[in-house]
Amino acid sequence: MFRENVVYGEVLGAGLLADIAAPEGEGPFPIILSIHGGRWIRGDRRDNTAIDVREWAGYGFFAMSIDYRLVTCTPAPACYQDTLCAVRWVHAHRDEFYLDTGRFYLIGMSAGGHLVSLAATLGEGRFDRSGGWEDQPHSFTAAISVSGAYDLRRLDWGSGWIPPGEPWDEARRYASPIEHVAADNRPQLLLHADNDNSIPIQQALNMAAALDEAGAPHEFIHYTDRGHMPIDDEIVAQSRAFIERL
Repeated sequence: MFRENVVYGEVLGAGLLADIAAPEGEGPFPIILSIHGGRWIRGDRRDNTAIDVREWAGYGFFAMSIDYRLVTCTPAPACYQDTLCAVRWVHAHRDEFYLDTGRFYLIGMSAGGHLVSLAATLGEGRFDRSGGWEDQPHSFTAAISVSGAYDLRRLDWGSGWIPPGEPWDEARRYASPIEHVAADNRPQLLLHADNDNSIPIQQALNMAAALDEAGAPHEFIHYTDRGHMPIDDEIVAQSRAFIERL
């Protein structure tokens, strides 16, 4: 099964779109939800910062890749609210698509990595629910952050996170996953390279150290020369292996 342009939420009359794919059969299927990169200002659910949903359906997953409101159109935290809306949509449709919400994984690259790591550490936080499915939970099993951002205050393009009516530094602090590390965080897989020119490796090193100190469940795969990594065959293989270990 493959469907394009599925409306997973609605905000002010505008639809939030996703592509979904699932294996044949009765399930219940594990779930992978993909959040694309692009510094929250560009990118989409079908570029190389997101998964190929049909590929993951071939691995036996219900796979979903979403678009979210970009900060060039709607300021933060809209992109994060949309991410959480997609999680709720999955829970609301678990019976329709024969889903096992006890095996529910988020994957994001770059800005998407930031968003899934924030979901794993902060959760809903103080952000209002929007888009629909407000009676559904935000629960999921684990997050996979590829070339992700963890401290917006120490990232040049973190300046794009400007919620209206909030002090800039406090908004960026609150939206930084490293600020919410705790022992009860959702498990995370971090993947990062030394020569990442978009998000310095120090972000991942500091995040891994904070997770270690807190006793939070995580794995860190540290590359030397893979740059700002897209979702390629290596990332897919490492992500599948992480899921199997869980």
